[in-house]
This record gives sequence, C-alpha cells and structure tokens, in this order.
Amino acid sequence: MQDNDNSTDQRTVVSTRTMEIVVALLFMAAGTLVMMDSLRIGAGWVDPDGPQAGYFPMRMGAIMAISSLLILVHKLRAGGPGRAFVNVHALKQVLLVLIPAAVFVAAVNFVGMYVSAAVYIASFMIYMGRYNWLISAGIGLAVVTVLFLMFEVWFLVPLPKGPIEDFFGY
Repeated sequence: MQDNDNSTDQRTVVSTRTMEIVVALLFMAAGTLVMMDSLRIGAGWVDPDGPQAGYFPMRMGAIMAISSLLILVHKLRAGGPGRAFVNVHALKQVLLVLIPAAVFVAAVNFVGMYVSAAVYIASFMIYMGRYNWLISAGIGLAVVTVLFLMFEVWFLVPLPKGPIEDFFGY
C-alpha cells in the first residue's frame, strides 16, 4: 500500500548535474548573444578616441561563453546523475507560489494592477493561510487602497489600470 502523504515525497524531479548543464547552456547562449550584439555595434579599438561601444561587452561576453563552455564540458564528462536538485514535494511548494504569481502578472494586462493585486492577496490568504474569505477580501482591498493612494495620489506615479479604474475616471 502506498502512502499518499505528499509532504514526504522525496522522489527526485531533476538532478543537480542536469540543472548545471542547463544553466551552463543558458549562460553560454547569453554570452554568445552579447558577443553578437557587440559585433553589431562595433567591438574594436579603431577610433583614435578609444574603444567602440561594444569593446568591453564583447570581452565580457567571450569570458562568459568560454567559462560556460568549460563548465559544460566538465559536467558532461562527470559520470552519474548527481544528487537531487529538487524533489516532488519541494517542486509542488514552489509551483504553489509561482503559478499564482504568473497569473497575477498576466492579469495586470487585463484588469489592472490594483484589481489583480487585491485578488492575488486575498487568494493567498484564503488558500495558503486558511483565513476567512471576508477578512481576506478586506485586507486585499485595504492594501490596494493604500497602494493606490501612495502611487496615484501622493507620488503621482501611474500604474497599469483596468476597466474598474476607468469607470471611476482614473
């Protein structure tokens, strides 16, 4: 019989070696991109006044790409999967925060910062903190009211707004 308690699920999702290889590839790609763009804007020392705009970024991109290549070769030559980078339980905990945050960011484009923030705060309080929905909604509204006053009224910094703010003339 299998235990359904997810808090003790220690199965490995991905190994440290795999993540090191992925990060080395990403850094190598970033370094290559920096070098390519530096070549586009000029990476030489042809001006009598000094180097072109891409001179130093070209060198930094090359150092980054070469270092990443060395790490990649080292990790590919190393045998075995290595130790666990993340287990199932830890990944679930990360996703419980990451997915709502991604939804919040996407919702800002449609309903604005304030409505998205109120729903995000209240949802976290209800589902993660197990608070009463009325208390959660009240705190969510109170926080965004303070944020609205601070940014829109006092500092005069406009944040993305949606249809509700348009309805009230903001």
